[in-house]
Amino acid sequence: MKIYNRRTVLCAAAAGSLWQARAQEPAASAKIRLGIILGVPSQPDAAIKRVHDLGFPTCQVSVHETGGDAAANLRAALDRYGVEATSAVATGPGKEIYDFYQGPLTIGLVPREYRAQRIAHFKEVSDFAVKAKIPAVQGHCGFIPENPNDAAYQEAVEAIRTVAAYCRQNGQKFRCETGQETPITLVRAIRDIGLDNVGVNFDAANLIMYGKANPVDAVEILGPYIQGVHAKDGLYPTEPKQLGKEVPIGDGKVNFPVLIARLKQIGYRNPLTIEREISGEKQTADIQASKAYLEKLIG
Repeated sequence: MKIYNRRTVLCAAAAGSLWQARAQEPAASAKIRLGIILGVPSQPDAAIKRVHDLGFPTCQVSVHETGGDAAANLRAALDRYGVEATSAVATGPGKEIYDFYQGPLTIGLVPREYRAQRIAHFKEVSDFAVKAKIPAVQGHCGFIPENPNDAAYQEAVEAIRTVAAYCRQNGQKFRCETGQETPITLVRAIRDIGLDNVGVNFDAANLIMYGKANPVDAVEILGPYIQGVHAKDGLYPTEPKQLGKEVPIGDGKVNFPVLIARLKQIGYRNPLTIEREISGEKQTADIQASKAYLEKLIG
């Protein structure tokens, strides 16, 4: 784990001033808005038009092509349809297997085999986000060990710090998506990272599907760090090797009326981003139903 000397601390302080001056994230809306998460091809016009046509003012974009042309095309499409991209989502490279056995070996920044490649990719996504004028970068950090004395925990903290510091220099927030770790483990890691731009993308269903927490209870722990929320529903795991199942909003164990009320109580006003992990007409129908349901709860 890196040891910070006086010069490092002074440089960090200077970077803090720079980040405060450069951060351009829009102020939170007085009312919670809705959005959807989507993959963005190099020619994103149709994807962003779909966001607009479905009636969503915001989206999160999963970034795979990070070149300058892709960023310019995305920015043009967002401006054309009046859609706000609230974060750029980074995944990979390398295989990612979302289960309890292979997951710890393949997901996020924890696995040593993929760590260097993924740090590099996070940085590429951060640079892409600068060009596309997106204020935050997010992704799964992996199965962060609960034991802070575990060498893998210390390595994970250092890896996340490296990525978050890069985003900070680019004037961005860095959001760790919930799922593979307990809420208190994530809070511990964020505090040990020690940077003021690190927060949480709160995936309500992941906490259930990984068997880590009840989302309503998790708000009590993660509340100060919640910068984004995935509106997604799921069931608790019952098979030892497999995650719980993702299901349409309202069919799972997330108590959305109570959850949204609690988010409002803590002052959360950033978007709720609907995530439905299927494709095709059924996905569109479920997204539309979720939108109608959540609009009533938001008020």
